Parts: sequence; structure tokens; C-alpha cells
Amino acid sequence: MGVHTDQLFLRCPLLIVVFFSTYAFARAAAGRLPFRERYCRIADLPNPATERDGQREIQLRVEGDPETYQPGSTYRVSLYTSSPSFFRGFILLALREGREGDVPGDFAGNFKIIDEGDTRFMNACPLAVTETMPRRRTRMQVLWTAPPAGSGCVVLRARITQKKSVHSFDEGSLFRKLCEKDPLHTTEKPLQDCCACGTAKYRLAFYGNWSEKVHPKDYPRRANHWSALIGASHSKSYKLWQYGGYASEGVRQVAELGSPVKMEEEIRQKGDDVMTVIKTKAQWPAWQPLNMRTAPSAEFSVDSTRHLMSFLTMLGPSPDWNVGLSGENLCTHECGWVQRLVKDLLPWDAGTDYGVTYESPNKPSIPQERIRPLTSLDHPQSPFYNPQGGPILPLARVVVERMARKGEQCNAVPDTVDDIVADIAPEETEEDGTPETCIYSNWSPWSACSSSTCDTGRRMRQRMLKAQLDASVPCLHTQDFEACMGPGCKEEEPSPCMLSDWISWSPCSATCGMGMRSRERYVKQFPEDGSVCEETTEETEKCVVNENCSPSSCIVTEWVGWGSCSVSCGVGMRRKTRMMKMEASDGSPCRTQLEEVEKCMMPECNALPCMLSPWSEWSHCSVSCGMGTRVRQRMLKSPAQPTQCREQLEQAEKCMMPECHVDCMVSEWSKWSECNKSCGKGHMIRTRMVKQEPEFGGYPCPKTVQRKKCKVRRCVRDNVRTDGKQEASVRKGRRPGRESASGLEDSSGCKMRPWSSWSDCTRQCGGGVQERVMEVKKKGKSSQSRSCKPQKEIRTCNVHLC
Repeated sequence: MGVHTDQLFLRCPLLIVVFFSTYAFARAAAGRLPFRERYCRIADLPNPATERDGQREIQLRVEGDPETYQPGSTYRVSLYTSSPSFFRGFILLALREGREGDVPGDFAGNFKIIDEGDTRFMNACPLAVTETMPRRRTRMQVLWTAPPAGSGCVVLRARITQKKSVHSFDEGSLFRKLCEKDPLHTTEKPLQDCCACGTAKYRLAFYGNWSEKVHPKDYPRRANHWSALIGASHSKSYKLWQYGGYASEGVRQVAELGSPVKMEEEIRQKGDDVMTVIKTKAQWPAWQPLNMRTAPSAEFSVDSTRHLMSFLTMLGPSPDWNVGLSGENLCTHECGWVQRLVKDLLPWDAGTDYGVTYESPNKPSIPQERIRPLTSLDHPQSPFYNPQGGPILPLARVVVERMARKGEQCNAVPDTVDDIVADIAPEETEEDGTPETCIYSNWSPWSACSSSTCDTGRRMRQRMLKAQLDASVPCLHTQDFEACMGPGCKEEEPSPCMLSDWISWSPCSATCGMGMRSRERYVKQFPEDGSVCEETTEETEKCVVNENCSPSSCIVTEWVGWGSCSVSCGVGMRRKTRMMKMEASDGSPCRTQLEEVEKCMMPECNALPCMLSPWSEWSHCSVSCGMGTRVRQRMLKSPAQPTQCREQLEQAEKCMMPECHVDCMVSEWSKWSECNKSCGKGHMIRTRMVKQEPEFGGYPCPKTVQRKKCKVRRCVRDNVRTDGKQEASVRKGRRPGRESASGLEDSSGCKMRPWSSWSDCTRQCGGGVQERVMEVKKKGKSSQSRSCKPQKEIRTCNVHLC
């Protein structure tokens, strides 16, 4: 007996069963129900043929090659092979393991079509997916959403058609079994409270590896860049972004526009949940050798309640693709702080745009989708697509290094790095007053110094505005100036290496007598020419603690640095102190000196005629566009008269604003030309010249050619009138302007030369004129012939815009 479709679905185990069908399945054997009524039942399909060599080249794969499935999650299921192997058609089912398909509950999960031109749901079996039409193919893809919790295991099994044979494999390359994840093992443990003490300071460095060499497919050569990096150190109650979550408006603006403004606003609104906002500048182009440009970096701090770090940055151009970290814990299980963290970064999709290529047009995701990692099987047009699957090569690497710790530490395991300091300096930023919404090119090389002598001059460098993400925020500061001297002057050249300040000295290695102590600093920016920094980054020196190490001596701390001088001018005093840490072991009084005093010399009190205040900020540019000037000032603070101080109190410099709009300028109209007809209706023209082409968005040029009608006199051609009324000719059939052996003859009987060639156009663009003439060759004998004159025609030419 035949089996109903519903019964077939219920009989199969929890399998995702893939069958390949062709016209061989068009109808069942005689005496049976049509095959399309019984296709879901495996037993009713034709017997499988024997497996042949090479057929295991066809692979059934679940994205990520998982052994378990998460209830409710969506997976990409694909069948693929490599040429010359192929297959023609398929059927795909999802059934519970151990079931025969007798009841509807035997089926599990739902399918979603990716390519409607290649795959479809079967008409008589709506839970099965098959080919749209039989043809040679090397791959197919569908999405499958796993069933709810408690559904048990899932098996993927395939039957294929190659030529006219149906092949089915219960094991091997066309068989996959997935079981539900054990809730006891899949439930993420809640993040434990941080048991570390004090605070720690870190430096984050971002190294982009997204380049045409590593990711060549459709690589955008012109506009590739990383947006400004934005993030924070925060508590576990706040999440900037996370896989499976929905992007906030701030995340969307970073992912689609590369603008961190809204994201920073959202972070700062979290108040005490955030300790430090992490920011770096954008990077144009996306990849440069480290000897050409240092990696973007930022400093941040963490404590026991705000010990997580998150950030993101957009790769541009892209629909909504980013890289970043989410909730990275810098607190260790041993109640200490992570010393160094290195992570390779893979791209993820913010779920706000449907684009599949770097430069896809905007297509908002409606409804918004969840944040998910990009994979190599997402879409054939994706730049990361690989029909064989496999991981995507990392696009970037982030390195987080601990710089210092402050306060009492409570590590269960002693830390191998002694970087405890008395105080942690505020985080250094790369801010130079440039808004994050303004993207500039690199600075140009410095110009030659304005001074050719050893007097102080100035030199300048410039940069170009490449992108303005927010039109309401002005983008200024395209020029930079610095003091300089002429060649050969013995002014010490500044170091090409930018170094941080020295971290405080480490404790002395000895508690009594002579020991050693050290301090460190790090390179913030390497030389632009790629050379090695020659400046030292580590110093050591001898230290003496408690010179007298006898039992009768007390133990004291090291000297604190000298204090400031007691006077601002003349001779004063300064002092340094240290403290007693432990009394003498034999109880005798401490005789070690705890304070030292010495003289200090400041400038003479009567030699201060020019005590000046710091320079004020530069004023606004004097113009809103083009070249202008700006000034800054300082005040005389000493009581001396202004005539006694020759120092400059005001400075001015040039400033460059965006180029001014230049409108099109045209000359006055020329005089009207002669009518292009000597009689009857014609036209006249006049022209004007373009004196200034429009620039920088100025008004475009108007028309440069005008034409109007003209009528000189009515033409008389025997009995033919030019006013539209025509009479029969009574002149022996002669037609006006007929051609004779010696040339043309007009209606007046004049012999005329042929028309000359058209003259050259008076302008190459913007509208000019051409003319041609017909000269009189010989006048006729009639009285009318005496009035014959040369004829001229005029026409316009080259009317296109310049």
C-alpha cells in the first residue's frame, strides 16, 4: 500500500536527509501511487546503486563542522564537490533519530531557501527541499533552524543522482549526525567577581592585517581604511556589543558610517559602569608597514569592579562589518592582573545592513538581525567566500600590555613583573583637537625653514581632508607650524623617537646597604624613516638603604626627591626627606638622618623684566574660506614697563580654510550676427565667452549661445513666393537656382559660384559660429540681376560645455 505524505514524514528518524532527484523519479512503478505522493518515505525510493570510485568527492557539510546543535540556532547546510565531479538534483529532509516518519512529530527543524533560482520546497512535501530543475551542479546551500530543546539527535543523510543512477550513503561523506547540546555543559557560567586588588594600567595596540595580499578578492584599493577605534573598560553589567545581541545605534553608526561619536556618547552615559573610554584615530590606508607608521594605540585602566575591556572598529568600505573584542576579562583567577594579551580578530556583521560585498549599496536589514561572525560560506559574492569552507584569515591583531599597577596587590601567585608605582598617570591620548568625524591624510614632509640664518624661523607641513563624516562638525587644522633654524646651526635636533615618561623607580633590591633599582619607558612612535630608536628604554642605578646594617641601626625608606625651592627669585632652601620603616632590632634609638637641606639659586629678583604668561589659544581664522590669518597673544606678568621687555607679545600666522566657491563668469553678449538668409525667414545668433569656469561647487555656467528669428524681405522667384503660396511657373520650366555647366544660376539670372566650405568654428567649446558664402560669378542681363549680391549662411557649432 502507498503511504500518505504525513505518514512518511513521521517514519524517518531525526535526520536531515538529503536526497537527489531527477526525472528518474517522475513516476513510480505500475500499480503504485505516483511517486510525488510518496517521495518522503525512504523505503519507497529506488534502491541505491553501488557506490563507485570518486563519489565520495561529494561532501555533505554543516557550517563549522559541529558535533552538536544548539536548539533554535540556524546552521548552513551545504553539498559540494569539485569539477569534474557533479550531481544533478537533490531532496533534503529533517527527521528525528529512531523514527520512521509515521507521524508529523517525527520531523524537526525548518529549512530556509538561500537561492530561489536553484532550490525550492517540494510541492507535495513542503518540509523537503529539492532542486528547481535537474542540471549539472557542484554545490547547493540551504539554512536549517534546529528544533527546540528535547528533540534529541539529528542525522544528515544523502541520496544523489549522477547521470541516471540514484546513490545513497548511510555513512561517510553524505552522512552527518548532530545531537543536542547538553544544557549542563552549554550553559555559560556567570562571570565571577574580580578578586584582584588595586588598579592596573594597560596599553592597547591595534595591528591591521587587512590587505590586498592577504585578502585579495575584490579588495577596495582606493578607500580601504580602519575607522576610529572606540571602546571602554567597564563592569560586567554593561555590554558594548556581543554575538547574538542586537547592535545599538552607536554600534550601527560605527559599523555603517565609521563614526564613533554616538558610541562614545552611549559609553559615557553609563557613568560608574565605565572606568576609561578607549579611543584611537582612524587609519588610512588600512595597512602600512610598521616602519612607515606606528600602530594606533590607547591607554586605559581597570579595577576590581570594572575589569572588562571591549572595543570595535569598522573595516571600510563595507556594509556593516567590524572587528573587535567584547567583555575581555583582564582579572586572573589568581586575583592578579593579566600581563599581556594577544588576540587575532575576525570580521563580524552588525546585522543592520544586508550587503554582501565591500561596496554593496545601502540596504537596511528590516527587521534588524543579530550580531554574528562572518564565515567563508556566507554568500558566493562575499570577499571571504570559499566553497570548501574553512576559517577566514584574521584581519587584525590586538596586543594589550600591562604598564603599571597601583595600590596594594593580593595575588595568590606572585607576579613576575614588578611594575607597582606610587601613582598612575592619567591615560595619554592621541587627541590633537581633531574631531573623530574628520578623516585626514598623513602629514606632508616639513617645508624648508623660513630662516636661512641661526635666527629662529618657522616651517610648515600640511594634510588634506579625505572624509567628513558629520557635516555639522567643522574640519580644521590642515596646517601645522614649528620653530626652526637655518642649516648649520647647532641647535640640538629633536629625537625622531617619541618616548613615554619614565615610570617610577623600582624598590631597591636591598633592604640594608647597597643595592640596585631600575626604571623603564616605552617607545610611543618610531622614526618615520624606519630606523631603530637609539634612546634607552631602561635605566639602572645603585641605591643605598640603611648604610649601617648593624643591629643597632633602624631601617628607613629611600629618599624622596628634592622639594621645590622656597623662593621664586634669589637664594632659597630646598629639602628632601625619608621615613623610618622599622626600629633597630636591639631597641636603640634611630640615629639615621631623616631629612637633608641644601641651598637653591633662583634668578635674581631684579632681573625679571619679562615674566610672560603662556601663549593664548590661536584665534579663529579671519576668513571663512580660502587663505586668512589667525593670531595669539600673551601678557606681561612682571611689574616692568612694556618698553623694558622686547619679547613678542603677539604672533600671527596664515591659516587655510576650505576653498571658496568660484562661480562661473561670462562676458557680455556679442552683437547679433547678420541674418543667415538674404530673403525670407532665417535666424540670427549672438554668443558670449566663458571667462571663469566654476570651481569648488560654484554656480554653473549659463547658456553661451542665443538665437532669434529674422526676416529680411520676401523672396521673389519668378512666380514662386516664399510666404507659402506657390503659383505655376510660366518661365519655360526654368527652376530657380538651377545649375548650369559654369555654376549656379539664381532666380535673378545671376551666375553664382558654388557654396564655399564652412569656415572653422570660432570656439572649440561653449558655442561658436561658422559661415559659408556664395559669390557672384557673372551678373545676368535682366534689370533684376543688377541687384544680385553674394549670399552668406551662418550656423552654430561646438555648443557643448567646456
